[in-house]
Amino acid sequence: MLCCTILLQAQETNPFVEELLGKMTLEEKIGQLNLPGSGDVVTGQAQNSDIAKKIEAGMVGGLLNITSVEKIKEVQKIAVEKSRLKIPLLFGLDVIHGYRTTFPIPLGLSTSWDMGLIEKTARMAATEASADGINWTFSPMVDISRDPRWGRFSEGSGEDPYLGSEIAKAMVRGYQGDDLTKNNTIMSCVKHFALYGASEAGRDYNTVDMSRIRMYNEYLPPYKAAIDAGVGSVMASFNEIDGIPATGNKWLLTDLLRKQWGFKGFVVSDYTGVNEMIEHGMGDLQTSSALALNAGLDMDMIGEGFLTTLMKSVEEGSVNMIQIDNAVRRILKAKYDLGLFDDPYKYCDINRAQAEIFTEDNRHFSREVASQSMVLLKNENQLLPLKKSGTIAIVGPLANSKENMAGTWSVATVQNKSIALLEGLNTVVGDKVKIVYAKGSNLTYDAELEQRATMFGKELNRDNRSDAVLLNEALEIASKADVIVAALGESAEFSGESSSRTNIEIPQVQQDLLKALLKTGKPVVMVLFTGRPLVLKEESKTVPAILNVWFPGSEAGLAISDVLFGDVNPSGKLTATFPRSIGQIPLFYNHKNTGRPLQNKEGKFEKFTSNYIDERNEPVYPFGFGLSYTNFTYDNLRLSSDKMTENDTIKVTVDVTNTGDFDGKEVVQLYIRDVIGTVTRPVKELKGFQKVALNKGETKSVTFSITIEDLKFYNYDLDYVAEPGEFEIFIGTNSDDTLKTSFRLEMN
Repeated sequence: MLCCTILLQAQETNPFVEELLGKMTLEEKIGQLNLPGSGDVVTGQAQNSDIAKKIEAGMVGGLLNITSVEKIKEVQKIAVEKSRLKIPLLFGLDVIHGYRTTFPIPLGLSTSWDMGLIEKTARMAATEASADGINWTFSPMVDISRDPRWGRFSEGSGEDPYLGSEIAKAMVRGYQGDDLTKNNTIMSCVKHFALYGASEAGRDYNTVDMSRIRMYNEYLPPYKAAIDAGVGSVMASFNEIDGIPATGNKWLLTDLLRKQWGFKGFVVSDYTGVNEMIEHGMGDLQTSSALALNAGLDMDMIGEGFLTTLMKSVEEGSVNMIQIDNAVRRILKAKYDLGLFDDPYKYCDINRAQAEIFTEDNRHFSREVASQSMVLLKNENQLLPLKKSGTIAIVGPLANSKENMAGTWSVATVQNKSIALLEGLNTVVGDKVKIVYAKGSNLTYDAELEQRATMFGKELNRDNRSDAVLLNEALEIASKADVIVAALGESAEFSGESSSRTNIEIPQVQQDLLKALLKTGKPVVMVLFTGRPLVLKEESKTVPAILNVWFPGSEAGLAISDVLFGDVNPSGKLTATFPRSIGQIPLFYNHKNTGRPLQNKEGKFEKFTSNYIDERNEPVYPFGFGLSYTNFTYDNLRLSSDKMTENDTIKVTVDVTNTGDFDGKEVVQLYIRDVIGTVTRPVKELKGFQKVALNKGETKSVTFSITIEDLKFYNYDLDYVAEPGEFEIFIGTNSDDTLKTSFRLEMN
């Protein structure tokens, strides 16, 4: 078996890599597995830094969090001109939703339901990042999550494995293009492998425990989609799986990832992930490092456990040279695929950096993407779009905060160049509308909590005047306005890594502000900033219009204004369920039925059925929900056949008509239910969607093709199968509002 493994490895690599590997000492091999931070690297001083000495000694395989052509070229020069074997470095950065030009947070991007648009954002991010010297991004983050208490909900694409898989593929294609040797493509790293979005209690870094059948059907598909799309690298997650941390989990990193899925790239730990296995209870640093390498981890981020312990582990026999060679081989192959051996300075063209980063064209595209990602949650009496006339009062702690517009994980964004809502409104309306502004409240009553929620230079500049003074100032300007726009919700860092929340309502001080504004009798539009689904039970009843803008990116204020005034008709649809109560969590559309399901849809309590005595079962806003300034009707749902065999394709068609007064876009959603199975199946599952543009009065027939692949799932034995029987088809505007038909699958 061992000989077969060695032979297979040799066949998968190329002569250049094998020749280089043969020249390396053990120390140099271990060095390639080390990914430190840039630390003390400063332009003009890199030659004398501690990290430079390690690079020259062959003790570094790549660097984390270093940007700019000047710095990167200076450091790369040390690697390729001063080290013995002249092996170039990888330069990695969290390019999550754009580089200098920032797009909506990933959760916001997902609500566009536009794969071409999403792919183009990754393509543009790769172009900008590569122009600044970066050749590796730790994106996409594809963790499925059903618990919005988890802060990193903002980084993913929501709750659905099918949509998450489509987005994963689009992002990988965008970053890597069709040729990694081009200087405007970068290597992608899918994360966090695996199941990180299911951390218990929604608390970051926490444990995960679930059945294999749930893993395969609900949580693993987006990672698999990224692998199938050719992603170059994978990042191990912090959580444990089956009692073993992912960083050292051989079933996960070798049996599943490499043997079952055929992944050929390399696996990197998350930030100090190897060292953190000590606290998990897996042993000291040497033991944990050996466990990780033997499990299939190739590169150690930041912790330097590999660098400082693997030599001893080899001497003691707990790690063998085959494992080290395999890891080094994969890292060298990635550098070869990026073309770094042919031209280690391919990403160091200062002219590209000056011409291709944060351009007017890029910013214009960011504005377009942001407007396509916004979700209209409520629009009572067609309050929106607003007229470009009269007086508008802009109120709220998020109304005039450039630093918060890009959202979390915007590490390369120049925050003070982002456009806040107040600035955007003034730009869009010019002298046609009188804009008056008051902050109205701070983010929260609790100053310490606000400080925790505004880290990394994203201050809201807390106003030290009393809450009463702030509120009265807002009410004073509101009294002079025709309409009030309330910019409320979370700050950028209220979500994101290590920003879990037990209370996912709008902070109380903002609720009090909103109630006071509503009491004025003036029409109120809530512009909601958030990085997660929030509990909006009361707001959904009392506020006339709610526009969820997430965190829209560099051009936030302009894009929000485009939608508020109707220059863009909103078309975003939720990719995560908004609960009525925190106590409903986890809440998601594609759940399983119970043996005692609630039989009514009116929320009436029924004893001895699966419901609450103090709350309804359904959410405030379901998966796939989103309004438009126009109206769409669905009619004439039809199938090409009511029977299907494993070799057939069934066409399902529906007529969609724009019956309102505006041109608009609608996301037509296809769901399927496998009515009877050998294991229980979800009440419905997304299996297709199309975003279609319809002029007012126009009807389009939208057709989906259903094949045997759309009906497959992992059964009790983890075989990927389709089972004969009845399948229900749902097509509609969201997961709850659908038309229904059915067909039978007959197996030969």
